[in-house]
Amino acid sequence: MKLKELRDQLSGKSIEERLEMLASLFPGQTIFTSSFGVEDQVITEKIFSNNLPIKVITLDTGRLFPETYEVFSQTIIKYRKKIEVYFPDYLSVEKLVTEKGPFSFFDSVENRKECCRIRKVVPLRRALAGMSCWISGIRSEQSDNRSQMSDIEYDEEKKLYNYHPLFDWSLDEVEKYIREKSIPYNPLYDKGYLSIGCEPCTRPIIKGRDFRSGRWWWENEGNKECGCHVK
Repeated sequence: MKLKELRDQLSGKSIEERLEMLASLFPGQTIFTSSFGVEDQVITEKIFSNNLPIKVITLDTGRLFPETYEVFSQTIIKYRKKIEVYFPDYLSVEKLVTEKGPFSFFDSVENRKECCRIRKVVPLRRALAGMSCWISGIRSEQSDNRSQMSDIEYDEEKKLYNYHPLFDWSLDEVEKYIREKSIPYNPLYDKGYLSIGCEPCTRPIIKGRDFRSGRWWWENEGNKECGCHVK
């Protein structure tokens, strides 16, 4: 299916209708990756509450905040649905930490990207194997890099469609939906952690700043991505 054809089919439909259609167009090959951020929690609610046949997964890097595991637990208790977990290859992690220590990512951008690749990019690649449509919680206002994306794209490298249901949503809309639906969310969010990743690599930010500026805060480069969503 061509990207334009898919866009035409999804045009004018609600998020729930789009998700249902994608699951129908790509049966058993539609996947949603959640890091339990507020955007992801909104999408999880839409998938689980509507019993959509979409595979929901998360990447456990081994360096997550305790609060992230708590919202993970609260989510599966609330919806009584399964979230599949993908871990990094333990041999690769052992080799990295043995050779470079537990905080090698502070030493250089190259080291940080190596850690991200081992703990996130490679497990994600495994999760996406055999999939045709990848759903994620990207919003256009999160960063300059993400503002250049589109709500529906085709990833030539991964050979699958990307759908970002909340691409045009504002942060206020996300927060309102969370409140209205009583959706579990990470308590770190209320402390200024607007983009929550691994514990050593995330810090709170002031509202109004680039959403990704709290990630890898010691780096000066502007493109704050781990490699999962780089265009």
